[in-house]
Amino acid sequence: MSSIQTSMKAAQNNKSVLITGAAGGIGRATVNLFAESGWQVIGVDRSPFGDGFPKNGLFIEADISEPEDMQEIFTRAQDFSDHLNALVNNAAVQIAKPLLDTSVEEWDAVMVSNLRAVFLAVKLAYPLFKAAGSGAIVNVSSVHAVATSANIAAYAASKGGMLALTRAMAIEFAPDEIRVNAILPGAVDTPMLRAGLSRGHVGGGTLPERLENLANKTVIGRVGKPAEIAHAIYFLADENQSSFMTGQALIIDGGATARLSTE
Repeated sequence: MSSIQTSMKAAQNNKSVLITGAAGGIGRATVNLFAESGWQVIGVDRSPFGDGFPKNGLFIEADISEPEDMQEIFTRAQDFSDHLNALVNNAAVQIAKPLLDTSVEEWDAVMVSNLRAVFLAVKLAYPLFKAAGSGAIVNVSSVHAVATSANIAAYAASKGGMLALTRAMAIEFAPDEIRVNAILPGAVDTPMLRAGLSRGHVGGGTLPERLENLANKTVIGRVGKPAEIAHAIYFLADENQSSFMTGQALIIDGGATARLSTE
């Protein structure tokens, strides 16, 4: 390894990232990519991660919908690392049912996990960003923030709110050299996507048939892979790659929203 590569690796080893929803499809791929790139990873999920979490990292099993859990998450994070270079707000809850059948409790559960938790995480992460001298927040929104379908109103509303919050935070935190951007994934092969296929928006049939129908709705002709979203998250978190980007929404949907629905 050259002296330049060694110094780059040493610089990366000082970087710390906190990723919520770490045990899910996109979250797990993101944890792995940051760890492989030399970052110290703090992962959060209400479900166990299982084997394979980075040995030099910290996994916290907690529920981001509970303010007390959020406080505990960042207390433990601060004990583990005195600074934070990036925060990835990836955890999400999806209710797939008609609006008229959605209860107040279900609506609130989506908003609490998908929107309020982002607000709280950013407030609690702020001192750790200040300790680092700069930072990046990546909010994992959804293509449903800009183009949606039936029977997913609460999720779409929460992701649209996250997009507006991203812009507002980008303006507010720019003086602190904290960049805030969002990615908007389309159809990505995750457990959440597979569960949501029961809505009937891609026809009936077996799960593989519904996945194929969904793939055909993209320009590329397939659904995305979690690792592809992870690379986009890393791009937005890494100041060497996206230092002049803030307040932006990056759509990663295989070209689905580029095509007219009437075509």
